[in-house]
Amino acid sequence: MSYQVLARKWRPRTFRELVGQGHVLQTLINALDNQRLHHAYLFTGTRGVGKTTIARILARCLNCETGITSTPCGECSACREINDGRFIDLIEVDAASRTKVEDTRELLENVQYAPSRGRFKVYLIDEVHMLSNHSFNALLKTLEEPPPHVKFLLATTDPQKLPVTVLSRCLQFSLKNLSPERLVEHLKHILGEEKIAYEEAALWQLGRAAQGSVRDCLTLLDQAIGFCNGTLTAAAVSEFLGNIDQAVISHLMESLIAQDAAATLAVVRKVADSSPDFALVLQALLSWLHRVAIAQVVPEAIDNSQGDRDLVLAHAAALTPENVQLYYQIALKGREDQPLAIDARSGLEMTLLRMLAFTPQLQPRPQSTASASDLAAAGQKKKRLVDEEPVVVAAPPADKPGVVEPTPAPRVAMPAPVPAATTPSPVAELPVAPPAPLPAISGKPLALSELTADTWLQVFLQLGLSGVTRSIAGHCALANVVGSKLTLILDTRHGALFNDEHRRRMEAAMVDYFGEALTVSIELGTPPAETPSARRLRLEDERKLAAVHEFTHDPAVQALVQRFGAEIDYDSITPLGQEPR
Repeated sequence: MSYQVLARKWRPRTFRELVGQGHVLQTLINALDNQRLHHAYLFTGTRGVGKTTIARILARCLNCETGITSTPCGECSACREINDGRFIDLIEVDAASRTKVEDTRELLENVQYAPSRGRFKVYLIDEVHMLSNHSFNALLKTLEEPPPHVKFLLATTDPQKLPVTVLSRCLQFSLKNLSPERLVEHLKHILGEEKIAYEEAALWQLGRAAQGSVRDCLTLLDQAIGFCNGTLTAAAVSEFLGNIDQAVISHLMESLIAQDAAATLAVVRKVADSSPDFALVLQALLSWLHRVAIAQVVPEAIDNSQGDRDLVLAHAAALTPENVQLYYQIALKGREDQPLAIDARSGLEMTLLRMLAFTPQLQPRPQSTASASDLAAAGQKKKRLVDEEPVVVAAPPADKPGVVEPTPAPRVAMPAPVPAATTPSPVAELPVAPPAPLPAISGKPLALSELTADTWLQVFLQLGLSGVTRSIAGHCALANVVGSKLTLILDTRHGALFNDEHRRRMEAAMVDYFGEALTVSIELGTPPAETPSARRLRLEDERKLAAVHEFTHDPAVQALVQRFGAEIDYDSITPLGQEPR
């Protein structure tokens, strides 16, 4: 018996077997179950997401001998013949090879005749955007008013090329690319049925490489099974796909965190021994930096798909958000400049050296590469020291009268002494800023009638939101309340992660808070008032200014500045109880 490729063997036969596309399936199922059928359907989407598969399942639903249903039996002659591709009343046309108007006219000559076997004569035209303008004109009249026994199922990867006159005559369904998570779930199911052992990290590599296409994912799986000849291992799949070993990127990150140029170049030298694609190294570094940036904002969003979650979180703790963004931007520019470099390796090395050169020197560089976990622990220890050890002036020793010995202070540079008369006082120019009190937040819930742009802050703090939803709500300002409808304006700059699921969570939280039915509408724009996030940052800045003022006007600090010509690192001053930004 000949081998059947996985993409064909596991092609869905019913709507229930389809992976993803729930928004399309629900509409079709409801239409079939309620007998509300349109004469023309258009399925759009990238390759391998299920356009023709859904069209064929729909053809079975329309012609199943048990009746029009969303669950065809799969046993009748019509269902079997459609599955085998030999149903006489399912006319499949590849528009890419039949673009001429004569082909279209020939196709439509038999439209008026009743179906030979089935309930409907179904025309499935794949890649319909390849038809010529004359072909579309020939199709229009029939597409608009077909006989009752005819259904048109059109599929295309490029709906923009279809005339609007055709689009307006079809029910259009846009199929989405599948996430790597959904693809990995599908691969686990298939490999379980095929009884093939695997490492989960290998499946994640396949899921990402497929770029949302189920068919591409199964094709890659077929190749990986042949390459591995047994268990699918992460190392073998990485070699098969030409991916860069994640351990290499981890070592690069640790050398960048340690600011160790020698270690950085040593990693590149080791990578060069395997003759890699250096452009892929930069691409993998960009991906890692992206995950680090996410970890700094929403740590719970980082998965452990490659067994590296702890490393990513450690790197996120060891780097400042500013440095992560700096490295990401330099890496992007490095990819753009790489074709102009002498060779790909030198392009990568210059990009990494540029990261080291432009990193702000807020602390001495370590002399050797430390592990990410050690760096993270050191960062936490340093923070505790800064919080617990304010600068004080010790009493002069009995044997050294008049000598003031300060205790160690974080980030205070001590240059060579200069005459006090020529040392300008940096504190004289600082404005006097009293500490800004935090707004009093009552524990008593407000009524909906009390909700205003100002009281929105109190409501926000008591909604109990978390994760991305809390972040999105924090960047919203209340626009108005009309009856039981609330309208919030989300700052456009923070709308990238917003979707309707977050709106529903916020609405549910507000219903619980106010104890009455209401609806929440969220629009992107410029907030009409201060958002909770903006107010929090403003209060932190005011507290920071007050702390700087108090520190720099301390007599002991002024004595250090005047006697030793010390320079104060204002960025290192953090109010008690406030996390440094």
